[in-house]
Amino acid sequence: MAVSQAEIIDFILRSFARASGRSSPYPHWLVTDCLPQSTIREILELPFEAIALAGVSGKRELHNSRRHYFNEENRRAFACVSEVAAALQNRQVTSAIERTFGADLAGTFLRVELAQDVDGFWLEPHTDIGVKAFTFLIYLSQDAAHADLGTDIYDADKQWVGRSPFASGAGMIFVPSNITYHGFEARKIPGIRKSLVVNFVTDEWRAREQLAYPDEPVATAGFVTD
Repeated sequence: MAVSQAEIIDFILRSFARASGRSSPYPHWLVTDCLPQSTIREILELPFEAIALAGVSGKRELHNSRRHYFNEENRRAFACVSEVAAALQNRQVTSAIERTFGADLAGTFLRVELAQDVDGFWLEPHTDIGVKAFTFLIYLSQDAAHADLGTDIYDADKQWVGRSPFASGAGMIFVPSNITYHGFEARKIPGIRKSLVVNFVTDEWRAREQLAYPDEPVATAGFVTD
């Protein structure tokens, strides 16, 4: 049985309240226990195939046609997708994001990708600047061998400066700017590295089929305020 939206909201809000902020090389926050472990297990069991890279990596968009999202179709098909998307769309959560991290979510739309990374995957340093107003990476894998598979962090010159901790339910948060360089250095990935890539994007986002609520910007979704 899926955990309720209210319980997921409670986990998210408590993780925000405990967030550990870092100022260098750009403002970012590390969080833990973002989702109930039972919800994480349900997400890990979703019947979505990982992308076979065929030697091609460096940018996620290189495999756009085979990526998986918490979109309208998958919200209807899977209870855990529906509850997580509803929790992230909820005004309590979006208000907490604006209040805690200083993001401006007015008129934005929720986009959640289930990333399933296999050996050979890597990401070049990039900023997420542009139509992404907020980035929230939630790590899911429960494999102890994935402890060193966190997000790599770079300075304004794209020089590596550190790596976020990777643990099931932990995550990294930042508000995209022209210096928020992050990526994934090529290294051995045992099994499948699974995470949620949560973004709130502006109305300029063209791939509406990726959005959880393509006709409902978070500012006008009609949820009860906190």
